[in-house]
This record gives sequence, structure tokens and C-alpha cells, in this order.
Amino acid sequence: MEKTIKCVQDLYDMLDADFRSAKQFWEPFYENRDRPIPFFSNKPDENLVAEVQAGRLKGGKALELGCGPGRNALYLARQGYQVEAYDLSETAIAWAKERAAEEQLDVHFECRSVFELTLNQEYDLMYDSGCLHHLLPHQRISYIEMIDQALKPGGYLGLTCFAPGYGGQGGPELVMDDWDVYREKSMRGGLAFTEEKLRYILGDTFECVELRPMKAMSPDDAYFGLPILWVTLWKKPELQGSTD
Repeated sequence: MEKTIKCVQDLYDMLDADFRSAKQFWEPFYENRDRPIPFFSNKPDENLVAEVQAGRLKGGKALELGCGPGRNALYLARQGYQVEAYDLSETAIAWAKERAAEEQLDVHFECRSVFELTLNQEYDLMYDSGCLHHLLPHQRISYIEMIDQALKPGGYLGLTCFAPGYGGQGGPELVMDDWDVYREKSMRGGLAFTEEKLRYILGDTFECVELRPMKAMSPDDAYFGLPILWVTLWKKPELQGSTD
């Protein structure tokens, strides 16, 4: 049968078709663990640690989207969270499971796309360290809907993503117009976001608690931090009439 667009998913499939699958990129990316990739180290994001230490993130049930080798999921488990963590790469998930076993931490790691998850309102925290900026623009619609469905009222979404101005090889030096992604059939290694664009994308669904540049951390520091990233925290509004 000829390809016919009948529903929104058909449209999404058409838009996906001109791009290399994310799994094809990330699977080999994690094969060599000795590569000098800053987020290969088993260190949590500095902002995640800061929010826990400030008492804003108080435990409960957490889910990490695009967890890689598990550094943030493992940190949350050490803080008493019940953690689920997902990534497209089987290699990354295998590495994360090894780390959890070494520390005797109980984390549910699973190789699945964020778009394969069917979740109900049960999470106190959802965390994304570098997933959003690798999503095609149309994929944000399902991404935000999924998070909104999964978070409890009053729950938090924490995320880090590329800020403008990173001039590294293959990096997102400029903020692309979303339409240009499809014209060029490229995301140039990842999409950078202005503060205004982040607030526009997420602000109708969540309340912005914090949005700032990530603090720079050295290789000797206990936490991960690169100033090419935004760190943001968003809160799902409480149900009308409820209290903190």
C-alpha cells in the first residue's frame, strides 16, 4: 500500500524518516569506555546535587530519561530515591548495571526509548541530562506529554541541555530555527536553546523554578559540570486546593 498520512503518528513517522536513528549513533558511542568523554565519569550533575542538598528534592520515586552509564540515577539511589532509568543504548545500560552492582544499589535500568514508555502519575522527579537537545523538534510534543502524564502534581522535572555559543567540533554553536532542522535534515550534533525558547516550550505545562548556566567543574571535582549547558528545574502545578 502507498504511504498515506491519516493520523498524527503517520506525520511523525514521515518527519523521522530523513534522519539517522538515534540508536545507530548512541550504540557505538559507548563502546569504548576509555574515551575522554566528560560524562563517562561516574559523577552526578552539580545542579542535581545542589537541589538535593538544598532540600528541594526530598526523595520518592524518580525516573531518568537518557541515563547513559547511570551516573545521575546512581546518585539518586544513594539519596534514597526509588529509581528507574532508561536509555536507547544497550551498551550504556550494561555499563550502568555494572556500576549499580559494584555499589550494591537497586536501580531499574532498561534499554528503551522515551517514546516507548507508557507512564502514569507516580513520579516525584523526572530527570533528563542531555536527552531533550537530541530530540527532533516534533518529538518534543510527545516528550512533554509523556512527562506531564508521569509526574505527580507538585513533582519536578530537572533537565540539562545545550546553551547557545558552544563552538566545539560538531557542537551546537547557534540556535537553529526548528524549520531549518528539516530543511537541512540535520541537528548539527544537538540543538541549542535560548532561555526564551526553553520557557516557551516548557512554560505552558510546568512552572520554572530555576534556569541558569551549569557551573564549571574540573576533572578533580566530585560532580559533573560544563558551562555550555543550561541547568533547569520545573515543577508540575499542584492540584487546585492542595498544599505543599
